[in-house]
Parts: sequence; C-alpha cells; structure tokens
Amino acid sequence: MNQLISLQAAIELIQQGKALSLAGTEATLDKLPAGNWIAGTIPYFMVAEGGTVVQDDRVFATDLSEVGNVTLASYGPSELEGIAGHAPDNGFALTIIPAASETHRRFSAEAASYKDAFLKPTVGWIAGVHLNDLGKASPKVYDGRTATKHTDRAVVAYVALPEDKLVQVDIVNLFEPDGQDTLRFHDTSFNVRECEVNGEKVNFAEYVNRRGLAHGQLPLVGDFAGAHVNVSLQKVHADHVDLYAPVFPGVDYHFARPVSDYAAAFRSKLADQDTSGTVVSCNCILNFVFGELEGKAIGGVQGPATFGEIAYQLVNQTLVNVRVL
Repeated sequence: MNQLISLQAAIELIQQGKALSLAGTEATLDKLPAGNWIAGTIPYFMVAEGGTVVQDDRVFATDLSEVGNVTLASYGPSELEGIAGHAPDNGFALTIIPAASETHRRFSAEAASYKDAFLKPTVGWIAGVHLNDLGKASPKVYDGRTATKHTDRAVVAYVALPEDKLVQVDIVNLFEPDGQDTLRFHDTSFNVRECEVNGEKVNFAEYVNRRGLAHGQLPLVGDFAGAHVNVSLQKVHADHVDLYAPVFPGVDYHFARPVSDYAAAFRSKLADQDTSGTVVSCNCILNFVFGELEGKAIGGVQGPATFGEIAYQLVNQTLVNVRVL
C-alpha cells in the first residue's frame, strides 16, 4: 500500500499492528492511536490522478509490514549519526524530519559525513505545512509508538530486508546545469552572503538579482563527482540569500536550465525508468508549485510533495523513489 486512505482505514491498520509510514495534516495525525508507525505533516501529495492538496482527514499510508522487519527509532539533533549507525546491513532507514528545525539544519550539513551514510541508505522526506500557514504553524513528526509529535526530532523506520532482496534508491532530477557561470562557496551554509563566480568574489544576492533569478524557480545544481544535487533558493534579501539546503565548499555549482513543462518532463523521465518494486516515493513542494502539478499526473508514482527529500543526504526539487528488488 502506498496511497491516500481514510482516517478510519489508517486507524484500523494501526490496530492490526501494521508497520506504517504516514503523512497528513496535523489535525488528522493527532487522531491516530499509538502503534507501529511514524509520520510527518504535509497536505500535498502526488497520486495517480495527479497532484492534490488534502484538506480533509485522509492520510497517505505506506505499509512497510510485508517489505521486511521494521523497527522504529527517534533521534534528537545531536544524535543524528545514529540514523545510519543503527541501520540494518541490508535495508534502509526511512526518515522524516521537521522543516526549519535544528535537526533539519544539522542533518542537511552533516549527513554525508556520517559513517556508513552511503552504504546503509537513509531515505525519506522533510515534513512541512500548508504554504498558507508558513510562519503560523510548525512542521511536526510523529513517533507512533507513543503517538507523540515533535518539532525538532527525526523519526525513523528501519526496514531490514530478507537476504534475497536489495534496496534501490532512484533519483529523478529534472534540472541540468545551464553551462554558464561556475559558482563556488566557502562555507557549508543555508545563508550565503558571498560566493565566487568564475573565480571572482561577488555578493551572491546581487548576482542572483542581476541574473533575474530571485523568483527561486531554478535551483543551483551542484556537481558531486558527476551526480547532480540541487539546492533551492528560499528568499533573496538585500545582502544575502536564504537556501532550502546548504551549499558546500569545494563543489562546482551552476544555476539550472529552465524546465518548460514539469509534468511532461516527469512523465518522460519515469517512462524511461523502472519503477517496479516501489516502496516509498516523494517529490518536492517546489516542483508541485512551480510545475503547477495540482491535477496533473506525472507517471503513476505516488507519495507526499515535501519540504525536502532525503536520498542519503538532503536534496531539493527532486523526486526520490525507493524500490525493493
């Protein structure tokens, strides 16, 4: 199961002892009984029929019970190395973290340095709120064992797979470097004042404005040994730029080429990609909004549209698909 279901159906699955990953509004998740589940707040989802904004008591449910042996854990911001540290040798750590928290900031900056981070996959997403509630409501994650919610912890469902199964983490990134200026940053940071553009030190906010990119629709694309990892712009101030994920020193960044039709681009990419064995999928709220994906189908992959995606480390404006083969 990887779909939107009613609150009552979710309660029944919990009462049956199913191991679940859930997503929905805070008002709905507050009604769930204790059990073998984790959850995060978000009202945006991609389903087979297209993007949708849930304003009732439906819950997006992923049933992990038949995938492998599931155990739950929770970590505070100073304990995050334990996510990979306690992960199964064959399996994955499905992780949900609340946006704009210290846990979010530290995981974003540190995850790639954790021991076994790229040997024991950490996957998942960043919990959020309805965009109309930004600044008024805080994202939450839930530890279903006690049916408690948290604003600054990571909740984890460890899924240990049978010996004859393997996990595959697929990343669908619509964005390619534009081939223009090369940007480099001096610090690991969410808030950037200065950067180097083609070797020349500049004010990053002035540069973004000069290029007409303050709308934030196009992310920076970092070259991580040939892998493209996006960093999205949150807000451009007069003297600095806030980002949704940190930039890292020693990485070449370019702004992305525009994408004219997100839905068509996703359909094309997913048509060329094997999605069999999908267990967990998530897309980015920025793709949802800028691509105007509400009501538009993108190829059958279902899951929350989140405030960030986790594929070993934090990524932005990316679809992450976790398969068990």
